[in-house]
Amino acid sequence: MASNRLRLIVKTALATTVSLGALTGLGGWLVLESGWYNVAATKQHFQPLHTVLEKGMRESVRTHAKDVKVPALAGGAREVRGAGLYHQHCQQCHGAPGLAQGPVGKSMQPVPGPLVDAARRWQPRELYWITRHGIKMAGMPAWEFHLRDEELWDLVAFLQRYPGYTAARYRAVVASAGKPAPMPPLPPASLPDIERGRLALTQYACQACHTIPGVTGPETFVGPPLKGLSQRKYVAGILPNSPDNLVRWIRAPQAVHAQSAMPDLGVSERDARDMAAYLLSKP
Repeated sequence: MASNRLRLIVKTALATTVSLGALTGLGGWLVLESGWYNVAATKQHFQPLHTVLEKGMRESVRTHAKDVKVPALAGGAREVRGAGLYHQHCQQCHGAPGLAQGPVGKSMQPVPGPLVDAARRWQPRELYWITRHGIKMAGMPAWEFHLRDEELWDLVAFLQRYPGYTAARYRAVVASAGKPAPMPPLPPASLPDIERGRLALTQYACQACHTIPGVTGPETFVGPPLKGLSQRKYVAGILPNSPDNLVRWIRAPQAVHAQSAMPDLGVSERDARDMAAYLLSKP
């Protein structure tokens, strides 16, 4: 008797759980299909949703950054270089002492607030991880392919001292930094890195114009789809299809075809070789 009653309770609990799951899924599908949720940047997230997303982001960063090794960050040179990099790349979204965010930064949702308190909220390894990898669905870009590792740590060194900056000191330090000197290019790898090439394609926003196998992106028709590139005879309809010619096209499309709408993205030699290797690895 008791065993039959237990089985009935278990079956009822399972049926209830499945039913609730199905109703939740149906409710989510109805919200999705109805377009009820307003995605406009002029409409803020509900506070509970914002709080949940913020909590998830914080815990994710802490988990993924826990094994990052922090180099020595003390020293005025690092801080000064970091201030110059911050002014060049970060100030338009995050503002600076005496300087407001740019129009884009002000209107983004969620708002990319000032970073003057960043060192109080995040460990150096976490600030490095965020700057290197970015944050999905937050507008925070990943700088891994646009700043060298040393430059990322320079930015972290600056953020450690940022709370003590006044508007006058910020202007003086940025002026002393001047324009950040270009870092030497990465040495060529002995063999192209296919997986790194896939990531490079995302960081140069290639999926904004092309559908690319293995790369998440919109269903776009701006540029031709890149599926089956290895099977094509020509690159851009002009160059015989080879890794070297694909690298040439990726790095300087206007030099190959002056009438092409494909822009020069400033792709480095190593990044282009990895990107070409990935694209040609896909059937």
